[in-house]
Order: sequence, then structure tokens, then C-alpha cells
Amino acid sequence: MSTAGQPASGSGRTFVFVGGLCGAAGVALSAAAAHLGGAFVGMVASFLLMHAPVFLAIGLVGANRVLRAASLILLVGLVLFCSDLLARDLLNSRLFPLSAPIGGTLLIAGWLAIAASALVRPRS
Repeated sequence: MSTAGQPASGSGRTFVFVGGLCGAAGVALSAAAAHLGGAFVGMVASFLLMHAPVFLAIGLVGANRVLRAASLILLVGLVLFCSDLLARDLLNSRLFPLSAPIGGTLLIAGWLAIAASALVRPRS
């Protein structure tokens, strides 16, 4: 992290940006769920809000390669999972067959990869 408290690298700034987008979308979808309902909108809001701090932290910490890759896996899983659930509520359709299970599997894999990143020794 730089001395100004900003993310040090381009990928760090990207993860902070993604965290901010997840947080904003989560709050907006929470309001939509409260006013419009929908079986999955509230769940998507929760998923976005629970993952937003993860992306912020990874962006601010200055992650190693494994942690950055894990974050990308997590992001792809989050997008697939949430997009499919929103499509079901808002469009009465699916994103594509098996998109939610693929997204959910990638979310699990991303979290496991984040855990594995702690086992990587930093280069000296």
C-alpha cells in the first residue's frame, strides 16, 4: 500500500473499484428487494454486500499472484451466480443453463484459493 493510503498497483485499484461497485449494487438491490420483492433479488444483494469488503481488502493489501487469481475466480463466480438469479427474477429467464451452479462452484473455488494464498511464501 502506498503512503497516501491508496492501492499501490493497477490491479489493486481495480479490486477496490469492483468492491465499490459490489457495495453500491448490493445497497441498490436491497432497496429494490424491499420495494419490489422478487425471490432472488434480496439474496443477490446479500451476496454482493458480503463480497464487497473482500475485494476492497484485497485491493488495499497489495495481494500476491495467487490471491489476485483467487479474487478473479471469486469475481467471475459472483457475476455468474448473481446474474443468473437476477435474470430469473427480472426476466423470467436464465442467464444460460447451469450458470448459477457454475457460478456457485467458482465462488467456492475462489474462497478455497484465497485460503490457499495464505500458504504461498512471499518472495524475498
